[in-house]
Amino acid sequence: MRLSWRLLMLCTRSLLGVFEEDAAAISNYINQLFQAMHRIYDAQNELSAATHLTSKLLKEYEKQRFPLGGDDEVMTSTLQQFAKLCSCHAVLSTQLADAMMFPITQFKERDLKEILTLKEVFQIASNDHDAAITRYSRLSKRRENEKIKAEVTEDVYTSRKKQHQTMMHYFCALNTLQYKKKIAMLEPLLGYMQAQISFFKMGSENLTEQLEEFLTNIGTSVQKEMECEVENMQQTIEDLEVASDPLYLPDPDATKFPVHRNLTRKAGYLNARNKTGLVSSSWERQFYFTQGGNLMSQARGDVAGGLVMDIDNCSVMAVDCEDRRYCFQITSFDGKKSSILQAESKKDYEEWICTINNISKQIYLSENPEEMAARVNQSALEAVTPSPSFQQRHESMRPTVQPRPLAARTSSTGSLGSESAALSALSLDSLVAPDTPIQFDIISPVSEDLPGQAKSAGQSGRRTNPFGESGGSKSETEDSILHQLFIVRFLGSMEVKSDESPDVVYETMRQILAARAIHNIFRMTESHLLVTCDCLKLIDPQTQVTRLRFPLPNVVLYATHQENKRLFGFVLRTSGGRVESRETSVCYIFESNNEGEKICDSVGLAKQIAFHAELDRKASEKQKEIDRVKEKQQKELNKQKQIEKDLEEQSRLIAASSRANQSSGEGQFVVLSSSQSEDSDLGEDGKKKRESEA
Repeated sequence: MRLSWRLLMLCTRSLLGVFEEDAAAISNYINQLFQAMHRIYDAQNELSAATHLTSKLLKEYEKQRFPLGGDDEVMTSTLQQFAKLCSCHAVLSTQLADAMMFPITQFKERDLKEILTLKEVFQIASNDHDAAITRYSRLSKRRENEKIKAEVTEDVYTSRKKQHQTMMHYFCALNTLQYKKKIAMLEPLLGYMQAQISFFKMGSENLTEQLEEFLTNIGTSVQKEMECEVENMQQTIEDLEVASDPLYLPDPDATKFPVHRNLTRKAGYLNARNKTGLVSSSWERQFYFTQGGNLMSQARGDVAGGLVMDIDNCSVMAVDCEDRRYCFQITSFDGKKSSILQAESKKDYEEWICTINNISKQIYLSENPEEMAARVNQSALEAVTPSPSFQQRHESMRPTVQPRPLAARTSSTGSLGSESAALSALSLDSLVAPDTPIQFDIISPVSEDLPGQAKSAGQSGRRTNPFGESGGSKSETEDSILHQLFIVRFLGSMEVKSDESPDVVYETMRQILAARAIHNIFRMTESHLLVTCDCLKLIDPQTQVTRLRFPLPNVVLYATHQENKRLFGFVLRTSGGRVESRETSVCYIFESNNEGEKICDSVGLAKQIAFHAELDRKASEKQKEIDRVKEKQQKELNKQKQIEKDLEEQSRLIAASSRANQSSGEGQFVVLSSSQSEDSDLGEDGKKKRESEA
């Protein structure tokens, strides 16, 4: 096993753990082998001492004076020969010490201890690098101190270079160990065999010469191969040092290291924000990597990574967090889980956001993910200048427009006005005004309303309960029978020249997405979209303050993207704009969690309900007007009848008075004269008063 140059660049902690585990196993095995060989050496020393004593005794035979024996030259010479044979064990013991025990002792005391020492040095360098990166991550982007920044950057550079060099030495030692272990095991055995051959050399010259040549060739070939590999490894380390020198900087130059926006896999260290209390938080540096549609993390010392979040159909955006740079937030598909991470450099920051965006679109499931991502990003980076014909660019995308009655609802488009089939021949200039500015963020809070959008008294800054339960004060949408809430992210808005076809929404989507890609704008404001029968509201999910309010009658068009169903938009017709005293149309584009068609259906249902409610209101007002007319006519008729009745009563009284005057004479005349005089004095006003009293 050996680490190639590419494997060095992509080495992970788990792979390093495998090499360290292998080194520990080699150390354990060498210790056991050393003990076994030491027993052989001890036994040979014991045998050598015994044979040396035997040889000494045999040599001293001639000096012995036995009482019953005499000098025997044959016995003495024979014993002298055996004494010479016994001295061979001393030579064997010396050869075992030099050829068997010395190499394995050198390997055990020098190479294995060097591995342990380099491991400790590498651990210290890694800890120093982590400390330097932590200090660099805490640099404030608001109060930048160039002196402190230069010191911290130099500290990161030095610690990273030190870590890289110690890592190279450590990895080189681990790789060299893979070859030295062969020598460490073969060389003592070769020495043992050589000593044994020398010991048994008598009577086996031919066999010994062949065996010696064989063993010599083996040793020579292994030594040459090891020297060649060491030279290659040293050259590789030198090349890596030269190529990796710019990478020691924490934030390398973007011109030398361009951002890769077509990635569907990425791995690297990130700082993760963990909440430790209601307002306090801590940051932890871990190794993160993507695996399919999952974001994984691996702590130091772990063999495998753990699941952090499912990033299929997720959303990612840049955030400002605790005065730290290069922070971004990932929100899961259902919005229930989110994670705030900090990248080490701007390049990593943009690559992580692009990679997660590509994965959230499930590009990794295609046969060639990087090519598909490049094609998608290229389509987003198309120039937004008008083309000769809108029809030529969107012929394959335009759906067939079917005529429908007023306030009719469809699954993906809707409009209060009629849709003209001749719109397909319009150019871009007839849909979107040239050089129209794009607004990428929401004006918050509600103190700044849309042009032509009235703000009711007491509405500014008021918290809105999306379910209509406002406690003591009655909400303006409490009487609405439709309350549907959706999680959306605002992409942008711009003024349009037409509001009669869904193609306006499609073209606005294209221009806003292209502008975001060109200007590297990844941040999106998340809101709650409340759909009622009166209006559409964008509500702050944390403070429940209404950010924007769109009256439903002014929403004249709404549609979802043909391919990406998470994108939807609507056109709002307002009074005023760049040219005063005329109606303008503004198209708003949002991204939802796979609910674009559902939101359009909800808006269509709200317009239907509002339309029928308006018809019912007009019918009720008309019925009330008819009832008022009938009541007025009845009052006039009753008054006429009362007048006729009063006249009949007056005529009856006058007739009765006339008959009484004829029968009473002069006294009655006086009475009548006084009555007539009173009538004459009162005049016309008196008569009307007396008639009213009667």
